[in-house]
Amino acid sequence: MSVVLNASNYDADVPVPAFKPGPAGTHITIRGLTKYFAGWPLYEDFNLDIPKHKIVSVFGPNGCGKSTLINMIAGLVPIDAGEILFDGKSLKDTKIGYVFQNYREAMFPWMRTIDNIAYPLKLEGRSKAEVDRRMAELVASFDVKFDLKRYPYELSGGQQQTASIMRALANNPEVLFLDEPFSALDFEMTLFIREKLQEVFMQTGTTMLLVSHDLEEAVYLADQVLLLTKRPTRVAEILPYGDARPRTVETLSEASFIGTKKRSLEIFQREVRR
Repeated sequence: MSVVLNASNYDADVPVPAFKPGPAGTHITIRGLTKYFAGWPLYEDFNLDIPKHKIVSVFGPNGCGKSTLINMIAGLVPIDAGEILFDGKSLKDTKIGYVFQNYREAMFPWMRTIDNIAYPLKLEGRSKAEVDRRMAELVASFDVKFDLKRYPYELSGGQQQTASIMRALANNPEVLFLDEPFSALDFEMTLFIREKLQEVFMQTGTTMLLVSHDLEEAVYLADQVLLLTKRPTRVAEILPYGDARPRTVETLSEASFIGTKKRSLEIFQREVRR
C-alpha cells in the first residue's frame, strides 16, 4: 500500500526522505506510517520490517492499535501518510489472506461453507477442476470431518473459524493476517487451530502476522514477538523465539519458551506503567 503525501500533511519546502528498504529477508517494509484518530496520533512516523517466511506475533497494551496495525498493512484501514511495500510490491500486486476475530460476520451466510472457502479462487477465475483440486487439498490438510455443504450458521463456532482459515489460505497467499483468531473459541478448538496453523506454516512458509491478547499463545506460535508501546505507538522491542517446530505441550516447559514469555511480560508491564 502506497500513499502519496498531500498538502495537509506535507510542506513542499521540506524534502521527503528517500524510501529505505529493509534488510535482506524482509517481506513487509513499513516507512513513515502515520494514523490519527480524532486528531490524536495513534501511529506517527512508524517504521517496521517484517521478515519473510516467519510468524510475527503482535502484542501490546490495550488501545495501542494492534489490530489497527495489521488492518492498515492489509489495506482494510486507510493510512494518513507513509508507505507499505510487500517484497518491493504494492498491496494490489500482493496476494494476502485474512482471518477475522468475529468468524460469525466473516462468512457469507447465503453461501454454503464450501462456496465460502472457494470464493477467493472463483474471484481469480480459476477453473472448476482447479477449485475442486484445491478444496480437496484443504479438506485433507485440515482433516475436515464436518459437512461443508451446510451453511455457516449451521456449524459450531470452531467449525466456522476452521472454514474461515481455510478460505484465507485457499489461494495460497503470500501473507496471512490473523486478528485474534482464537479469542471466541473454546480451549479444545484453540489447540486444534494452533496445530493446524503450525502445520500450514511448516508446509508453505507463508509469512504470518498474528494479533493476540494471550501472551502464551503469542510466544508459542511466533518466530518473533513484536512488542508495542502505548500510543503514540512505537516498537518497544522485537524478541526472537527459535524453538523447533512443531511445538507441542512440552514446549511450554522449555527454558527458552519460559524465558521469552517472561521477558515479553516484563516489557509489556514496563510499557503499561509508562
